[in-house]
Amino acid sequence: MEIREMKKILIAALFAAFLTVAPHAGFAQEADDSDQEKDTATAEQQESEDSAEQPVEDVGDIVVSATKLETPSREVGSSLSVITREQLQRRQTRTVADALKTVQGLHVVETAGPGQTTSVFMRGAKSEHTLVLIDGVEMNDPISPGRAFDFADLTTENIERIEVLRGPQSTLYGSDAMGGVINIITKKGKGKPGGFVSAEAGSFSTFRERAHASGSYKWLDYSLGFSRLDTDGISAAEEGAGNDEEDGYGNTSISAKLGITPTEMFNVDTMVRYTDALVELDNFGGVGGDDPNHESDQEELFLRTEAELSLFDELWEQELGFSLTDYDRDVRNDTDLAHPNSLSQSSFDGRIVQFDWQHNLYLHETNTLTLGLETEEERGESDFFSQSSFGTTSTSFAEETARTNSAYIQDQIRLWDSFFTTVGARLDDHEDFGSETTYRVAPAYVFKETGTKIKGSYGTGFKAPTLYQLFSQYGNSNLDAEESTGWDAGVEQSLFEEKLTLGATYFSNEFDDLIDFNTGTSSFRNVAEAETDGIELSADYRPIEKLTTGLTYTYTDTEDESTGEELLRRADNKVTFDIGYDVLENWQVNLQIVYVGERDDMDFSTWPASRVELDDYALVNLASSYQVTEHTELFGRIENLFDEDYQEVKGFGTPGIGAYGGVKVSF
Repeated sequence: MEIREMKKILIAALFAAFLTVAPHAGFAQEADDSDQEKDTATAEQQESEDSAEQPVEDVGDIVVSATKLETPSREVGSSLSVITREQLQRRQTRTVADALKTVQGLHVVETAGPGQTTSVFMRGAKSEHTLVLIDGVEMNDPISPGRAFDFADLTTENIERIEVLRGPQSTLYGSDAMGGVINIITKKGKGKPGGFVSAEAGSFSTFRERAHASGSYKWLDYSLGFSRLDTDGISAAEEGAGNDEEDGYGNTSISAKLGITPTEMFNVDTMVRYTDALVELDNFGGVGGDDPNHESDQEELFLRTEAELSLFDELWEQELGFSLTDYDRDVRNDTDLAHPNSLSQSSFDGRIVQFDWQHNLYLHETNTLTLGLETEEERGESDFFSQSSFGTTSTSFAEETARTNSAYIQDQIRLWDSFFTTVGARLDDHEDFGSETTYRVAPAYVFKETGTKIKGSYGTGFKAPTLYQLFSQYGNSNLDAEESTGWDAGVEQSLFEEKLTLGATYFSNEFDDLIDFNTGTSSFRNVAEAETDGIELSADYRPIEKLTTGLTYTYTDTEDESTGEELLRRADNKVTFDIGYDVLENWQVNLQIVYVGERDDMDFSTWPASRVELDDYALVNLASSYQVTEHTELFGRIENLFDEDYQEVKGFGTPGIGAYGGVKVSF
């Protein structure tokens, strides 16, 4: 029997065992509590009779990514994780990439220090198979070869929460969502005007300044965040290979949201986020990779305006939106003493413009129908020039465009306050490769008596060829869309009056017609296939109000079906642990541990490049804050507490232990 098949049997057995034990645990708790319930039944009955108002059932957190509607999490059959603003603050999380490292099913890979290329692999899928949104704006870069999103420059300023939706999601979100969706939701102003300013400093000559203001008045609400980060960083090329030139990084980020609600039936929200980042680069990883004047300057702009209209006593909601994504990136590498005969310059400009119109029809308390139309145009261009002792090269990727028109339908069904399901289908028409149809179903059943929830999903996804894959000098206008089929099944179990929540999910994905570069023809082709499957386990425990703990485990098995080898940079095993404790009313402490197992990568310092195995590693981060006065807070954190020496990409460095501290003044 093949090792891969043995792995499948093992994880399936573990999953089946959990499915068997979890519901019984709920019944056991119910039995243990039965005597106490009998003793108090009479009192509770009298209290109920004396009460004029029936208690409202706690339906859990409200999420929007799974259905594009505000939906209680207990009704969602999809695999969904949420990172809240409180968690970001308690952990003092600086970037979205750092926040995602704690999410089950995700592998975050940073090429080197701050500002360097950062990728997210969801359930083993490629990084470009994850669609990243901020308030409904697509953040994926249209001019990058794979149209992936680079998380290097995305800070946590003005973020309310992050929702991570795993599995194929093309039915609601179209192309790029065949692996999943990461949806970032920014803060909405409310209440009296207020805000804060803060400053911190720390290791690697790091300085960070932040400011935020928000509030609301009558029909107006606003939220504005600003941050500036400067650091000398580390050598991007591995220091252990003789590279000692530090690669600095600077990032200015501005995020704003403005809402206008002239009547209860109509409102308009506008969001804008702008980032200007300058990062110093090295030429490659390993020996001789240092370069003192290789740098990239990138500007990112994301804009969305959305109008909402409610008619017929809120039975019909309309949402009309406009989104803009704009990238402007310049990379420069001038000559220097170490490279006197080598220089290069390149520029990349990409833009996405989208209009969307969504209708939500509340047909009955058991049924909500959603209809949507979208039209999107992406465009991009680039120029490249290099000069060396081998000669001069100059290429130009003239501006190209591609338009996609889409229509989707979704039906949400709720029965007996226990059974919930979402069914949907979508048609996308791309002007170059043609049409693609996707569908998805995600049921869930809640056993209220035992606190048990059984859930699952099955869906298809696709990814359109990128502008670069279609129109560059290596392009192929006959490319088909990449496709995926994925399913998962899981159980969630609440115990001890919901102080403990356990979760387990098994997932499986197949990817077909993947686009790879064919060296024989020097062009892109639909030649690759891959398969991923695994299990996600979680436990959240809050025994007392002051203490919160979270534990996750992810097992991911991947295979490139053309070679039989594992996919690169995806670890088989990942464990995260997080514990937060309020030592005093004004003193918080948070400890976070992230363990990443062994995984394969390529060593490009050899010719031809050779396959290598990267060691496993564990990172420990400690954060603490102390409220000195009502308006003044001191905070500090230690990252990589035990100075772990590790690599996420072969040949590139990672930061050692770092300490940071600062002050925050609220108003």
